[in-house]
Amino acid sequence: MKLYTGAGDGGRTSLFSGERVGKDHPLVDAYGEIDELASVLGAVAAALPAGHEALVDEIRERQNELMVLGALLATSGDAPQLEQLPRIDEGHCRELERAIDRMDAALPELRGFVLPGGALSSSLSHVARTVCRRAERRVVAALPAEPPDHLREPLVYLNRLSDYLFALARTCNHRLGIEDVPWRG
Repeated sequence: MKLYTGAGDGGRTSLFSGERVGKDHPLVDAYGEIDELASVLGAVAAALPAGHEALVDEIRERQNELMVLGALLATSGDAPQLEQLPRIDEGHCRELERAIDRMDAALPELRGFVLPGGALSSSLSHVARTVCRRAERRVVAALPAEPPDHLREPLVYLNRLSDYLFALARTCNHRLGIEDVPWRG
């Protein structure tokens, strides 16, 4: 498979469901943000030192879920390809909540806002959190007021994922023996 086709040289691209749209189309912007988020999560995983393989596996699972979300965004609700795709559903959101609760239970009590930073993996988790919030805004902007069924739960997922990424940032610092820096506001 070639890495380049030239099909997008004129500023248009194909959605997964086949429609040709401008590369500045709101859906292309939205799934581009999701792609960026998955990439930043790859950097988080790469920044974790040896001995944190379970956390790396968990991050890889989030990356896989983001790939599903990107494909869902690139597929119109009436396209036959939609039936072939996995879904982001309530179970994924519950799994994020369980992971947040698990991480939070092992952390010192949060007594205020913290500044992003600390270990590289923590800093990158904070970057991922902010990219996630931007992606969430782009997805909301790209969808109608009443989103199609296949994209309702992914909106909840993105909201929960940013909370997960905050907990992940704190967990990375904690596991590496680095204290979060409190905001002195």
